[in-house]
Amino acid sequence: MLRLEGVVKSFGGKRAVDQVSLVVPAGQLLGVIGQSGSGKSTLLRMINRLGDPTAGQIRFGDTDVTALRGRALRQWRARCAMIFQQFNLAGRLDVLTNVMMGRAFHVPPTRALLKLWTDAEKAMGLSALEGLDMARLAGQRADTLSGGQQQRVAIARALVQEPELILADEPIASLDPRNTQVVMDALLHINRHFGITVICNLHSLDLARKYCDRLVGLAAGKVVFDGAPAALTDRVARDLYGLESADVLGHAAQPDFVPGAQPGLVLAGS
Repeated sequence: MLRLEGVVKSFGGKRAVDQVSLVVPAGQLLGVIGQSGSGKSTLLRMINRLGDPTAGQIRFGDTDVTALRGRALRQWRARCAMIFQQFNLAGRLDVLTNVMMGRAFHVPPTRALLKLWTDAEKAMGLSALEGLDMARLAGQRADTLSGGQQQRVAIARALVQEPELILADEPIASLDPRNTQVVMDALLHINRHFGITVICNLHSLDLARKYCDRLVGLAAGKVVFDGAPAALTDRVARDLYGLESADVLGHAAQPDFVPGAQPGLVLAGS
């Protein structure tokens, strides 16, 4: 279980994340939604400890993530895989080598640097690629792939880390509709098949409603919505997105009252 307690991130005098408290049960697919600049990426980077909280605590099970340093922090980043919007692949290297870099957390630095992977480790990488329909491209340079293919390589790299938690920061922002579906289907399969907790930053409410078990909405760094997708009404979306709501809602807008919607709605000022 992941627990955030009063997490704050300040840049100068501005709070990018402001007193965020969340509990994420193991195995949940959580969507984090909100406008650009609402604090979504900053929040995920703090969970992975790519950025340190200004205040508050992040815990995963018995581990105080905010207190980790050195080797313990490196071990945490193996347990908590990160998938980025821009893929972060080494374009001149082949697909399998990029995937194998996910094993770097589990082997001595020299072996990772020299890319001395065992046959068993290579088999793990090929299996991850096969599950994403990418094994046939294992020997191809990463920079020759489409955006959707590169993101699937990045997901395979995350899988070979054998993580307990995957953080996906706008993983579909630069993809076309077909590849968007492929990547979101892959994350859903990983969540359901392997039971890995997935936290995914998304801008599209249609996709958030379709794929996520639970949604958390941020505005100006604060949690203003936390509940089931069915509870995300048109009125709440306007609170989150303002004038952008018509664009992000598309045809999936919900009425302001949803019979039978699950509890858990939190509105600013309520």
